[in-house]
Parts: sequence; C-alpha cells; structure tokens
Amino acid sequence: MPTFEIGPEDFLLDGERMQVVSGALHYFRVHPDQWADRIHKARLMGLNTIETYVPWNFHAPVPGVFDLDGRRDLGRFLDLVAAEGLHAIVRPGPYICAEWDGGGLPAWLLADPAVGVRRHEPGFLDAIGKYYASLLPLVAERQVTRGGPVLMVQVENEYGAYGDDPLPERQKYLRALVDLVREQDIEVPLFTCDQANDEMLERGGLPELHRTATFGSRTTERLEVLRRHQPTGPLMCMEFWNGWFDSWGLEHHLAPAEANAADLDDLLTAGGSVNLYMFHGGTNFGLTSGANDKGIYRPIATSYDYDAPLAEDGTPTAKYWAMRDVIARHLPVASAEELDRGADAAPAPVLDVALTAHVTLPDALPGLLREEPRRFPHVPSTDDLELWSGFAVYRTDLRADDAVLSVGEIRDRAVVLVDGEQVGVLDRGSHTFAVALPAGAGELTLLVEDQGRVNYGPRIGEPKGIIGPVRTAVRTLDEWQAAALRVEDAPELLRAALDTAADGGTDGAAVAGLHRGTFDSVAGADHFLRLDGWTKGLAWVNGELLGRYWSLGPTHTLYVPGPLVRESGNELVLLELHGAAIRRASFVAAPDLGITEQ
Repeated sequence: MPTFEIGPEDFLLDGERMQVVSGALHYFRVHPDQWADRIHKARLMGLNTIETYVPWNFHAPVPGVFDLDGRRDLGRFLDLVAAEGLHAIVRPGPYICAEWDGGGLPAWLLADPAVGVRRHEPGFLDAIGKYYASLLPLVAERQVTRGGPVLMVQVENEYGAYGDDPLPERQKYLRALVDLVREQDIEVPLFTCDQANDEMLERGGLPELHRTATFGSRTTERLEVLRRHQPTGPLMCMEFWNGWFDSWGLEHHLAPAEANAADLDDLLTAGGSVNLYMFHGGTNFGLTSGANDKGIYRPIATSYDYDAPLAEDGTPTAKYWAMRDVIARHLPVASAEELDRGADAAPAPVLDVALTAHVTLPDALPGLLREEPRRFPHVPSTDDLELWSGFAVYRTDLRADDAVLSVGEIRDRAVVLVDGEQVGVLDRGSHTFAVALPAGAGELTLLVEDQGRVNYGPRIGEPKGIIGPVRTAVRTLDEWQAAALRVEDAPELLRAALDTAADGGTDGAAVAGLHRGTFDSVAGADHFLRLDGWTKGLAWVNGELLGRYWSLGPTHTLYVPGPLVRESGNELVLLELHGAAIRRASFVAAPDLGITEQ
C-alpha cells in the first residue's frame, strides 16, 4: 500500500524522502474547462503537488444543499491533478480566509446567534460534522494510501490569529475537528498552518499535529521561528506569499520576481517544503469575493491575479520562469518546450459592443425579486431576509418634512432612490451614513448591496444589510417592506423585457439599469472586458456572471474565460447601478489590473 508519512526529518513518500514543492490553485476560481491547462503548467514549472482550499459556503450556499457538480466538482479536479502525475494537499477549513466571501463559512449558519464561530460549541461542531460527511468521502477515496493524489489534509486555518479563547479551549476545539476529520476515513497526515509568529504558532496548533507556517520573505528567520514550535520533522511554508490580493480603491499589488525567487531558493536550500500562494490566482467570479475590515471596510476586487507565476488568464509570467529556474536547481523539472519563455501573450480579440437595449433600474427591480416583499415593524438585516450574498430592496414612505436620511450602519452599500430617482449613496467604506432627501413626500427605495462578507478577523459572521436605527430629521423609520433579489439570474429573469426593449442607440449617456448588447468573436478565445465610462455594477457574458466592475479601480478589465465565448450571437449584459457616459463596452487585447506602487 502506498504511504505518505511525516518522518523525523523529512516527508516520506513510500519510505523515500520527498521535498514537497506545491502551488495553490483554487478550482473555484478557474473555469472547469481550464483546470487541466493550469495543472499541466504547474507540472512544467516544476511543482510536484497542487494545493487547494475548499470553501464550505461554495458547496452549501443555502441550508440543506450540498453541491459537488460543475464548478464545484472537487473530485474531478483532484482526478485531473492525479492524471498529470501530481500530488494534492486539501485544506477544507471549515474556515479558509482566502479573501473569499465570509472566509468560506456559511452565512446561513452564523446567522444563528447561538452558533459559536470557530470554537468548541455544539451547534458549530455539529454543522462541521455534516459538512465533512458530505465532502470528505471524495477526498478519502483519493488519498495516496488508496492510490490517489492526496498527501495531507489541513485542520482549520491560521487559527492562531483568531479570537482570544484560552489555550485549553482552543486545543479542545482543534481536537474535536481532528476527530471529525478522522471519522470520515482520512488517514493521511493532518496539519495546521499559522503565520510565522511565536504566539500564533502556539495558539493555532496541537502538539500531536504537524505545524506549518505562512510567510513571504526573510525565509531563514521564519524557518527558525517554525522550528521552535516544530522541533522534529520537515519544515514547510504552507503559504509562501509570492504576491498579494487587490482591494477596490487601492493599488494593484506586485511582488518582484527576483526577490520571490531568491527567498524560494533559500527555502529549498534549507531543505524546506513549500506551497506557493498563489501559483495561479484566478478570478472571484460572481459574488464570491470577500472583504477585510480593520477600521475601514475594503471589499476584494474581482480579479484574483495575485501577481502569481501564472497570470489570471493562464499566461506564464516572468515570475513563472524565475521560480522554475530555482526549482530546477533542487529537483528534476519537466521539459517546457511547448511554452515560449520569451513570448508575450497573444493579444485577445479587440472589438466594441453597442449596448442598445436597456431596462431602467426602477423598472428592473420588480422582476428581480426572489419573493414578494415582506413587511417588518423594524428595519431588517439581509440575514433576516435569508439573503446570504447579493442585493436586497427596502421600501418605506417619506413625509414632506423628513429632509434627511441617516442609518446607524450600512453593510455595505445602498443606492438611495425617491420615487425612482437616485438621490445619493450610503457607503460603509467611506463611512457615508446620511443622505439629503428632496422636499416633498414620496416612496423611499434602498437598493442594498452586500459587497462581500468579512473573511478575516473578529467581524467574521456579522449580519449584512441596514443596521438600524434609520432616522430622518424628524422621526425614526420603523415600517418597512423588504425582499431579496436574484441578481445573479438578472439576464434570464428580465429576458422578455430586454427582448422587447426599444433600440436606444449608442449616443448619449446610459441610465442606471440593465443594458444588453450582442457580439461575434473568436470562439473559445479569452477576452478582456473594459468598461471605461461605466460606474459600478455587474457584468455577464452568455448568462455567466463574471463579477463586479467599479470605476474606483484598481482593476480596469474583467477576465472572460474562453470557454464562455461562441463564434456568433454572444450576449453581454451589464447591471449598472448609477449610469454611464456611454452606451458601449469594449473588449481589449490585454488585461489592465490598474496602477501599482512601483
């Protein structure tokens, strides 16, 4: 029977020393038809292992559902890893961070205030047990001990950075997770990972579990810290940060390839094992991106390029070749003759799309309702609406003397309309919690957007929507109607309205609402959608929600995976929340991820 063990000094695969050289590749951030290509390029760079997180809420979007099909087919992804001759590391959480919505924890679970977040609490552990029972059997049958690719499975994730529970309680929680994992026939080694910090490594692990660290520089120093907490066995950097993620409103992050390569060389020279975070970042498709809040709420951008060795569109970068050269000095590396080291990426198709059909935002909202609006004697959160991501609509009546609208807190953003006319925006990121109202009575509508649940720190699990009280100049607004929207399905839900919409032409500005155009192009070719002149919203190609766009930047293009594009009759739909200077969109030759610090 094949074996993978943690030896006194090294990882041992079938009794022989194995230096794990892994790369993070998240199946949930890559179109399934492109999984094999990205995995193949990982092997050509010299990697022998692929690591992936598993986002619980991606597979369990609502209570009672667990989906392992299509984009969620982790089994197929692991089979493709094996077919390429590589091994795998699986990190199923339950919490993953990963700049993913809520850190992977289901919002529907944490909406129950009795459920303890990341601690030894019966409701939380019971839910994790059901999650593991749905997920881990497919991992168990693909363990290396059964002829599959899976070498190791992680327990929790950077737990040492979370909470202030005393060490005995923390260890009680981690041991409960270990028991739940082992109950699903996982027999390969388990491990924890924490930042290379003495306190975090102590608080986040167990004496009986192998500890790994996360860092991106000062390799020798960080390995010394890890060795203090892992006295024997192999040293492994489970997240070697060779880039960084982008947040809306900030710069695009770059990490110099030469510095990354030098630090990687130090790590491999010391005999350490490594997992590059990320080898290939991919894209936060749909409404999946998370957010950080360290006093200022900052939602994560749609692109998760991460300045990784393999760019968002799968193109090898200078960092790819620099790291491949380093790996080749330590381990055998496959021939990469099919990849041209000096070649620039072939330009993507360039064309303009006229967005001539539109439905205004006030006219579109009724058709997007998930359900009939419910009445509330108080302002509800979106959790009260059982909306776990996306948009909701709130309505109430205004009096002539109300004059101003103020909310206790908005999570995260709301377009404010009076009788269908936009009068302002409430915004968590800029701490804009008040808007002046026009004179006169009318109907107040708030289109509330969840821009991503916090994925790191103490605000994990907080409710979304409008957090009261809601006041005007003269009174508190207590009577509300509210409903969740199905914006993910907007093109299909409003198909009839778009089909019958009058041709608005291409001249002049575009109003807030749903806009559609069609285009012909190169089937199967990657595209880059550029929306100069548009403000903020969502974009679909052929019914697939690419994600959010925002003139705030840094990202100026959205990646369109080639498998989504047909030769003719392609459909582009935008949900524009504010309005645009033009009624056209462009597909451009290359990505533009925005300004950098350099």
